[in-house]
Amino acid sequence: MPFLPVDQQIAYLKKGLAELIREEDLRERLAESLKNNRPIRVKAGFDPTAPDLHLGHTVLLRKMKHFQDLGHTVIFLIGDMTGLIGDPTGRNILRPPMTREEIDRNAQTYKEQVFKILDPVKTEIRFNSEWLQPLSFENLIKLCSKYTLARLMERNDFTKRYKDGIAIHMHELLYPLSQAYDSVALECDVEMGGTDQTTNLLVGREIQSDYGQPRQIVATVPLLEGLDGVEKMSKSKGNYIGITEPPKIMFRKVMQISDELMFRYYELLTDVQMDEIAKMRVNPEPMKLKMELGRRIVADFHSQQEADSAVEAFDREVRQGLEPADTETVDLPPQVQTEKGIRLDKLLAAVGLSESVTDAARKIKAGALDVNGQIAKDLLLIGSAGTLVLRLGKKWKRVRVTGI
Repeated sequence: MPFLPVDQQIAYLKKGLAELIREEDLRERLAESLKNNRPIRVKAGFDPTAPDLHLGHTVLLRKMKHFQDLGHTVIFLIGDMTGLIGDPTGRNILRPPMTREEIDRNAQTYKEQVFKILDPVKTEIRFNSEWLQPLSFENLIKLCSKYTLARLMERNDFTKRYKDGIAIHMHELLYPLSQAYDSVALECDVEMGGTDQTTNLLVGREIQSDYGQPRQIVATVPLLEGLDGVEKMSKSKGNYIGITEPPKIMFRKVMQISDELMFRYYELLTDVQMDEIAKMRVNPEPMKLKMELGRRIVADFHSQQEADSAVEAFDREVRQGLEPADTETVDLPPQVQTEKGIRLDKLLAAVGLSESVTDAARKIKAGALDVNGQIAKDLLLIGSAGTLVLRLGKKWKRVRVTGI
């Protein structure tokens, strides 16, 4: 495709960026690209430290896609070697090492997931073991000689650990240099990352210069807040939306966010332009806008049909309080049936609506169980054959009853 004029490319690429170092360098590189009809090379590295990606990762992936939209080359770099080191960024303790088997397994799932956003035809997938594994000890020493310990110790994470008397291991000091060497090996024009990666990305600019290459442009994206609106989205904090989660779950999680956070999600997780988002803020309709946001996000990672179904399910089950259309139907477990009737506490535990018989009994006594539209008042249900529709909070189950 023919490249757009530089000003139009810059305007498109700056949406959602936290920082661009330096814009004039990017402008110059794009002008050269336009003149020579050569796409610029853009890379972002992902250490495969967890098996699944969440929406926080997709902020960066979406911006990578914007470079693709403009005809440029995007490199999804899997840090299978740097993953063995463990990125010390933001850590006040040593990151536990990963095994090669864990890294390989996670890397495979990354490859399957990123193409939910990136165009597989236009994406280079590379592993930094291609150049880091064969790096000789002599060349490693040369790489280390291009940077000083004083510069590395300027990092806040290292400085804090040093002041607190917490050990800094030698291999951790190699992480930013290894990441910088990735840029040399790939001859990157642009390297992208989250704002917490700025220091590492700037090391790449310096190392490239030492190897006789033009300094890469650094483009960072904001860290996406999780569902709580405070902490960075993270699986360890439980405030995440996984991109492989079922459509209904994804949609309901989006509906949990605050009205203010909703606009930030529009900015970072959709292609809606800033002027449109500004109009949304003038006379906001939070419920309508949030449902549309959820629909867009689910459609991105599943399909439009599944997104529409998730909206319908939310409206039916949450807003109207009706039984889910896909409520599971199971046969009555024999161990819950007595001569006098059905032990509801044992039934809830047997069909997975409660954690235990004791937990079920407590909830029934509190009036939390609904059976066929009526609040259950006793632990023993005396009835006839048919179907029991059980509702405990947001959980539903249908139970086929015969022979009573």
